[in-house]
Amino acid sequence: MYRLTIFIAILALAALACGFSVELPNAPEPGPEVTDQIRVDYPDAEEVNLQLSFGAGDLTLAPGADKLVDGTATYNYEEFKPEIVEDGGNVEVKMGNVEFPNLPSLDNLKNEWDFKLGAQPMNLSIDAGAYDGTYEFGGLALTSLTVNDGAANVELAFSEPNQAEMSSFLYSTGASDVTMTGLANANFSIFDFSSGAGDYTLDFSGELQRDASIKIESGLSNIIIVIPEGVNAVVTVEGGLSNVNAGPGWSGSGNIYKQEGEGPTLTFVIETGAGNLTLTR
Repeated sequence: MYRLTIFIAILALAALACGFSVELPNAPEPGPEVTDQIRVDYPDAEEVNLQLSFGAGDLTLAPGADKLVDGTATYNYEEFKPEIVEDGGNVEVKMGNVEFPNLPSLDNLKNEWDFKLGAQPMNLSIDAGAYDGTYEFGGLALTSLTVNDGAANVELAFSEPNQAEMSSFLYSTGASDVTMTGLANANFSIFDFSSGAGDYTLDFSGELQRDASIKIESGLSNIIIVIPEGVNAVVTVEGGLSNVNAGPGWSGSGNIYKQEGEGPTLTFVIETGAGNLTLTR
């Protein structure tokens, strides 16, 4: 998994930048491959908060469980063994307490989570590092969604409508490649996306049920905003963005771009240092 190696390389560069040296131990050796069944029942609580703390590797999430979480964790390094922590309505599934103070190589190590999530209402939070993520959230009942990751390669989709009103969707990432589709199906009122340099596609197709506000903050990056024809949208561009490409159906006046339609409205504020913004259908 090349992203595991990237994760450690970033830490190594940070250490060098601080001007200190470290003694490198022997690299951890991969052991036998283990697959653990991860099954978590719904807690007996009015509000359910699920946190997934992953680290690095491959993380796959999809609907389809009759529990809160049902799936597998496959790894070949004992310290990657996941732990489950429950406290009332708060549930955390986390990667084992791995500490790499001396920056060993992670070549040939494996860490894969493949989880199904249940359909009852929940607040979902994902914290991850350098990893590959594949998320299908269509048909779940997410009341809030928070994703924090590092150098990531993520594909996120709401292929069907979210079965709950989502108060907020917060996504913060580093230098990444992220594609999100079916975002209108997420049924959020607020979407806050912040990123470093990278390539980002945000596709707001789906069933838009109410007005929504979207704030995007990004560094030197390429951002593609997809809004279907017939959807009301207002985009205000702030900062030092070098290039805005508005496709057919969009009108522009100064730093404000509009698409006329019917029904609820998507209102965007986009702040970026430099890069390219494409508005398309």
